[in-house]
Amino acid sequence: MRAEAERGHGATGRHAASARVAACLAPCLALCLALLAGLLLPGSAAAAEAPLAIHYLERRVERPSPLNNEDPIPGDEGAAGAELGLADSNATGRFLGLSFTLTRTLVEPGADLAEAFGKLGAPRFVVVNAPAEDVLALADLPEAKDAVILNVGAPDTRLRDRDCRARLLHVLPSRAMLADALVQFLVFKRWGRILLVSGTEPADALYADALKASARKFGARIVGEARFDVHGADIRNSALREFALVTRGADHDVVAVADEAGAFGTNLVYNTAAPRPVVGTQGLSPAAWGRPVEAWAGVQLQGRFRKLASRAMRPIDYAGWLAVHAVGTAAAKLKSRDPAAIQALMLSPRFEVGGFKGRSLSFRPWNGQLRQPLFLLWPGAVVATAPVEGFLHKRTELDTLGLDEPESACRAFGGRAG
Repeated sequence: MRAEAERGHGATGRHAASARVAACLAPCLALCLALLAGLLLPGSAAAAEAPLAIHYLERRVERPSPLNNEDPIPGDEGAAGAELGLADSNATGRFLGLSFTLTRTLVEPGADLAEAFGKLGAPRFVVVNAPAEDVLALADLPEAKDAVILNVGAPDTRLRDRDCRARLLHVLPSRAMLADALVQFLVFKRWGRILLVSGTEPADALYADALKASARKFGARIVGEARFDVHGADIRNSALREFALVTRGADHDVVAVADEAGAFGTNLVYNTAAPRPVVGTQGLSPAAWGRPVEAWAGVQLQGRFRKLASRAMRPIDYAGWLAVHAVGTAAAKLKSRDPAAIQALMLSPRFEVGGFKGRSLSFRPWNGQLRQPLFLLWPGAVVATAPVEGFLHKRTELDTLGLDEPESACRAFGGRAG
């Protein structure tokens, strides 16, 4: 009897201990079940909140056939980057109860971009990959008065200058930023005498103007200029003779080429009259991103993009990714889907976003341009990163690239640098 009583007492003790453990675990179990229900049940409060909508609007641009059987510009350039930005934002947002959608709209050449914008309803975040005139037209639409427009396709410096608009943010570097990055490198190397060869397209003239402005800014010299008209010339067979004539002239350290469409610049390399490096739109080129970029965990971004798009990430892809990523970052910082609050944070001087460049990036409060380091790229290698060592600024050396506050005529933002 005593043995049975002891066994009964032991069983009662074990039951009591089990009850205490169950009582302790019950709140945790209830919380886990509640969180699981919030993630999985369509009728839950979490699922009832609509995702934050982001739009990608692109104007298709007719492009010339590539030279020398080079790979054409991908049809999904920019859009593929935005899709990766969406995937990354949703991956982060899941931990915060946030979700995002991306609607892609393509407008063919000659079609009405404003009409396409109107069909978006009342968008609050629009990533735009289009020429400068289209970007300005969209920013001036009454339907866009409550939208933040993120420019990923127009490098025109004037959009960051006198033609700026409130709530128009520029994720893509301006031509002024690209030219400043290149000329800083040339001055650092003491290759300050530049022979400039430009194409005949309007964009080529804008790139050349940016190089001239950068040369004045940093103390380099344009010692000679030439224009090359590719129309009617078969440079595949005559490049050796044609470019030897074009690049004769004053003594120079480098040949800078302004050929944004890639009509002849590739063939200029190794065909100059004197043995000089070719820099600019071809040769050693400044860019926000490129296939060789791997530092600061950039290799991870490159890998995810290649898995998504089955190709290398190009500069406009990077801008598309960064634009969507910036919206997702602002929402995550606020832990909110409120478009007005997200816009206010993105437009404020305190907003920062990561971009796999070793430092936080931010929008300039006087013209909406994203501050960011740029790379000097040769196929297969990153030669240097700008701002280059020795180029200093009282606020941040990133402001040595592109229009600094005293240089910009933008008055739409009304912000002052902090």
